[in-house]
Amino acid sequence: MGLRRNKLRESHDEVDTGPLNDILFILLMFFLMISTLANPNVIKMSVPKAKSDTKTKQSVVVSVDKDKNIYIGAKQVMPDSLEAALRKYIHEGDSIKPAVVINADSSAQWGEVVRVMKAARRLGATTSATVSGNE
Repeated sequence: MGLRRNKLRESHDEVDTGPLNDILFILLMFFLMISTLANPNVIKMSVPKAKSDTKTKQSVVVSVDKDKNIYIGAKQVMPDSLEAALRKYIHEGDSIKPAVVINADSSAQWGEVVRVMKAARRLGATTSATVSGNE
């Protein structure tokens, strides 16, 4: 008994996804545009405001090179007058503790770096040192 297959049933049924792709693209573009327009500050908070202008202390940058030269900013300072020069930037008794950042050359002598650290700490500042140069 031979069963014949109907040629109409051999065809594959397919769903046309072209309109579906168009709809998904439009939705994607809609959500992208809306997300860029959304306000990120959703939570409303009342922040206290000061009557006077308060400023934080800026850090003082001290550099030490391989020839034992000490610079505060771009100005060279003699090692004997280091503490007096730092006192211009660091005021004792301030409520905010100032910071001194020490940039040392990789071939600089560590005794000079320690001298700068001790002078800054005597004036009540915090210190941090970084080493730069060819290694």
